[in-house]
Amino acid sequence: MRLSTIFSASCAVAIAALTALPAAAQERSLNFAIRGGVAAAPAYPGSDDYEAAPDLGFTFGALRFDRLSLGTGIGVIPDNGFGVRGAFRYIGERDDADYPVLSGLNDVDATLELGLGLIYRQTNYQAFVDVRKGFGGHDGVTGTVGTDAIFRPDNRWTIFAGPRIYLGDSEYSSTYFGVTPAEAAASSFSAFDADGGVLGAGFDVQAIYRISDDWAAEGLVSYEKLVEDAGDSPITAVGSEDQWRVRIGLSRAFTLRF
Repeated sequence: MRLSTIFSASCAVAIAALTALPAAAQERSLNFAIRGGVAAAPAYPGSDDYEAAPDLGFTFGALRFDRLSLGTGIGVIPDNGFGVRGAFRYIGERDDADYPVLSGLNDVDATLELGLGLIYRQTNYQAFVDVRKGFGGHDGVTGTVGTDAIFRPDNRWTIFAGPRIYLGDSEYSSTYFGVTPAEAAASSFSAFDADGGVLGAGFDVQAIYRISDDWAAEGLVSYEKLVEDAGDSPITAVGSEDQWRVRIGLSRAFTLRF
């Protein structure tokens, strides 16, 4: 199944979730969180250079409008069951002036990926699928599939740990891992046609310390091993298949009632 088809299906599920809801709910509110901090990540997909930068994030919690409800909420312990959430990822620009090893390759503008995620959560575990559409440097579709064990040592700490599978369509993979014949002629790389599919596998460990009902401190360590065409790319060969990401910061939850 193509990722674009999955993206469309995710949107359809989100709409369905808004129209088949409990009759008892009467609240009108929007619940979300904003995160800020610092992160270290590969300079570009497949790089072995790491860069530190400000980290900003937005997490959709829940939208409730009379009898309509979407999402499981953000708080000390979110609601169990199925939910819909927003999916977001930012990829910085890739410029051969900044990375001489890429001399001759086309520059890639910064990309903002936006989409939706479906999540099933219980007290001690969760599973999810996120699908995102790229805007800017690439206009392909990417996705993440994951599961987590959830540990709560006390009423303030929550720890998530579990495996991840990373996917991307041919538009995404050719942008970051492909080498066109024209680029091959202008660089030291051989031409390479990068197809889409499963492009990475790894794990995430995230810890959240609840300072109050609204404020929390968060930390994340993520590892991804590039596989298939992403791992075989000559761009990755001069970089690394091993992609680590670390972030730490604060998040603030908001509930707006109207």
